[in-house]
Amino acid sequence: MLFDGVDLGVEPRTRACLVGRNGAGKSTLLRILAGEVLPDAGDRFVTPSLKVAMVPQEPRIVGATLLDYAVAGGAEHYEAEAALETFGLSPTKSTEGLSGGEIRRAALARAFAEQPDVLLLDEPTNHLDIFAIETLEAEIAACRAACLIISHDRAFLERTTQRCFWLENRRVRRLDKGFSHFDDWAEKIMAQEADEARRLDKAIEREQHWMARGVTARRARNEGRRRRLIEMRETRAARLREGRGALSMGLDSGAVSGQRVAEAKNVSKSWLAADGGERVIFKDFSTRILRGDRIAVAGPNGAGKTTLVRLLLGEIPPDSGSVKLGVNLEIAYVDQARAELKPDATLWSTLAPFGGDQIMVRGQPKHVAAYAKEFLFKDSQLRQPVASLSGGERNRLLLARALATPANLLVLDEPTNDLDMDTLDLLEDLLADYDGTLILVSHDRDFIDRLATSTIALNGHGKVVETPGGWTDLIAQNPGFFDKPEIKAPKAPALAAPVRAEPRKAAKLTYKDQRRLEELEGLVAKLPADIAALEKRLEDPGLYARDPAGFDKIMKALDAARLQLGAAEEEWLALEEKRESLGA
Repeated sequence: MLFDGVDLGVEPRTRACLVGRNGAGKSTLLRILAGEVLPDAGDRFVTPSLKVAMVPQEPRIVGATLLDYAVAGGAEHYEAEAALETFGLSPTKSTEGLSGGEIRRAALARAFAEQPDVLLLDEPTNHLDIFAIETLEAEIAACRAACLIISHDRAFLERTTQRCFWLENRRVRRLDKGFSHFDDWAEKIMAQEADEARRLDKAIEREQHWMARGVTARRARNEGRRRRLIEMRETRAARLREGRGALSMGLDSGAVSGQRVAEAKNVSKSWLAADGGERVIFKDFSTRILRGDRIAVAGPNGAGKTTLVRLLLGEIPPDSGSVKLGVNLEIAYVDQARAELKPDATLWSTLAPFGGDQIMVRGQPKHVAAYAKEFLFKDSQLRQPVASLSGGERNRLLLARALATPANLLVLDEPTNDLDMDTLDLLEDLLADYDGTLILVSHDRDFIDRLATSTIALNGHGKVVETPGGWTDLIAQNPGFFDKPEIKAPKAPALAAPVRAEPRKAAKLTYKDQRRLEELEGLVAKLPADIAALEKRLEDPGLYARDPAGFDKIMKALDAARLQLGAAEEEWLALEEKRESLGA
């Protein structure tokens, strides 16, 4: 049972997140809301003619070109082209051989192009670089659809949500505040439930004592009390069954490496571009990684982050410059593509590839089932294929494999993808206490800020910079680093000076046009504040349920104000151009 008796509603323009542990059923619940899966019991109601668009956790892109894919859901061609370009994709690009980031951006572009009333997003930031995430944040803020989002990215959720749904122990709880308030709220609920569990245990203890002493003599008279005891026992048994257990990931840095882990001096690397030219990844870059450093590598998708990491590990040579690795290095690498996982292999055989029921965990033999349990895998999952696991469970499996072996250099390439909040918090604590060296490739701004002692950034145009601290420090200390370089147009040949005509005497706007221009300037200055005030009123999550007529009235007023602003801006611009042409 994933969930039971769940009630969940989304009103117009709601911005909500659905959070919960991996395997709790978040994606299934989202698919039920989208109408892709039928519930075993209960009802799904959608307002007639409402349009729902969903971006699944693992989108499948089909069609000859990205434009063909984007219009397959009913979007207009011009909307699809605009959405694809907003997310940095060419409409004519083939759907073959797309990267993970391109697949995600194409799926998002299609969803926004359909102009839906409800937008369901399952882990939308996976494989997106930080700049694509910022684009997505802006698109969510600008769209008029209600949004329900599943995501592990704290910074993203804090910027986009006004309501939280928490799926835990088969129930959904609701918080009418943004995600920044979620942790405190969840802690209070867990504390209350712990108190209720203690009270239930005490009540069962009292009733059992009563039954042992006198239930036989008073059976007929106290049958109801005996039934209540049985019900309390069943409630406690269900609570124990649903208890999620606790993650107990461990990390052993093994033998101590040398003080110098890796040193690069004036390294450069280029690849052959699609047009046959040379594409510079980085040039004349130098860095020194010492034991205990926590290095974050950040930048746009395709900028060369993984190339730089592989070069620092000695896996590929630089075109020029030198790389020296330290001594006694024991390296563990978690790949973002999860290429090491075979879909048809079982969880058991993945953890114990050489057979048997025991594996070596940080130098000590341990039963496969016991070790899997530390990563919240149930016994029933051990013989299931890896393909049946959720994205977060597959990521946990990779971590379980990597952390079983002592390593004094841990390389994590996008480790936060699909992980639930609890696993992320534990992983963060684990890495903070790790006394080895960490190289972290991530687009999670919050994760980088909490862990990194230094951040190496590549801008995708051949430049690389290293800054002490995390992502926030990088941006503050390197303004404009990620801006695209200006393309200078070739200088035009000098032409003979044109014969100047005698200037006409300047005319002026008519009195009527001048007055209208002044009126429009006042409107253009006032209307944005009116629109912001109306939008603020719509942020009230209970407004629609409390006053549907008032909600509709505000929506109509907002639409009218937006139309008025657009018309005023166009008229003002026309009159301003006329005034300039007259020289007034």
